[in-house]
Amino acid sequence: MAKILVLDDDQGMREFMEIMLAKEGYEVTSAEDPAKAINLCSRKDFDLVITDLRMPKIDGIEFLKKIKDKKPETTVILITAYASGETAVNAMKEGAYDYLEKGASIDELKKIVRSALLKKGLVSDKREPKKDAKEEKLFFGMVGKSREILKIFATIKKVADTPANILILGESGTGKELVARAIHENSSRAKMPFQAINSGGIPENLLESELFGYMKGSFTGAYADKPGLLETAKGGTIFLDEIGELPAVLQVKLLRVVQEKTFRRIGGADDIKVDVRIISATNQNLEDKVKKGEFREDLYFRLNVIPIYMPPLRERKEDIPLLTNHFIEKYAKEFKKEIRTISSYAMELLMNYAFPGNIRELENIIERGVAMESSNIILPENLVLASESATGESIYTWDIGENGIDLNSELEKIEKAIIEKALKKTKGSKTKAAELLKITFDSLRYRMEKLGVD
Repeated sequence: MAKILVLDDDQGMREFMEIMLAKEGYEVTSAEDPAKAINLCSRKDFDLVITDLRMPKIDGIEFLKKIKDKKPETTVILITAYASGETAVNAMKEGAYDYLEKGASIDELKKIVRSALLKKGLVSDKREPKKDAKEEKLFFGMVGKSREILKIFATIKKVADTPANILILGESGTGKELVARAIHENSSRAKMPFQAINSGGIPENLLESELFGYMKGSFTGAYADKPGLLETAKGGTIFLDEIGELPAVLQVKLLRVVQEKTFRRIGGADDIKVDVRIISATNQNLEDKVKKGEFREDLYFRLNVIPIYMPPLRERKEDIPLLTNHFIEKYAKEFKKEIRTISSYAMELLMNYAFPGNIRELENIIERGVAMESSNIILPENLVLASESATGESIYTWDIGENGIDLNSELEKIEKAIIEKALKKTKGSKTKAAELLKITFDSLRYRMEKLGVD
């Protein structure tokens, strides 16, 4: 049974926390002042300490430092009056696990407590067997547990060992090449080469020589025979990314490869027989390109034997936390940092973001966040989203999911963030902040009280 210490000078809050956490099955001890809590910690080992940030005599930061000095392994969660306050940020840098805003829902508190204890191995995830949980999180480099991504995992297993050509559809950054690699790795061709080429990223003459190879003397600079990717991928898989950009003359040559399994090098006179699995990908509507005469219909049907659609990240938001933690682990190791997780408020920003660049954009955001973060947890100010201007002022791009959003709640969050930014800019001067926001002093004071801005 996980042992939790609750520190708060408000008796009502202490009693509420005791009752709520006890119902969750935890052993709960409470204290009304930091001195008593420090004494309790010296006599007993607590797995988790939940403390108010603002208290008389010793504030939450000082208490945190004392606890970490005595028991560095103790996990600490802070309750703060305002989530983006500078003091809360400093607390994270002193080693706090996370912080929660006063007035947050009971479910949010339970979630953060459970997350902290899960990381310490003190509670188990009983929702599903461990084997399934592991399988849903990582599948040949692909991360996810949403219904959409699990369907794709199942499809990959079904089609991997068939000879059929596959066309992967989806927006840029959704992980189409990862799907192609997963298909290759699950097939009987796994021990043979996997060759990838971007059809739209190479000039036409270079693309032809890269794909088909050339003979010595066939053009200026061809000093020796050179095999193309189709030859070097023999027995394996070739992945043609952005197939919609393939020039018309190369579409004809590729059609011959698909139909007859033969081709000729540039300047060559002999047909070369090749056994290769072709997987293509595009972020374009190939049917429209066929109708416009920009893409051969016969080639389209040959390549599109089995289509796989990769949904954008905004349609599989359930996977954002898993992907985020995956990238944190990756870049923390690469940058040799002790960053373990992301704060709940930073995660909320990600969950409400539309991700026009999909998984690739999320990875870039986390890589930058890990590089910039100086504490052991990624904080909101180190997340730079594409919806932010060059000055770093957020434009607040929210995605409305199938279940909708609570408009009043979202507007309050935006209003609160703007007020806090104005106060930070004026170094706490309410008069100057009111002037910046073009409202009266009384209006600012009323809004601060309503929103809980300290």
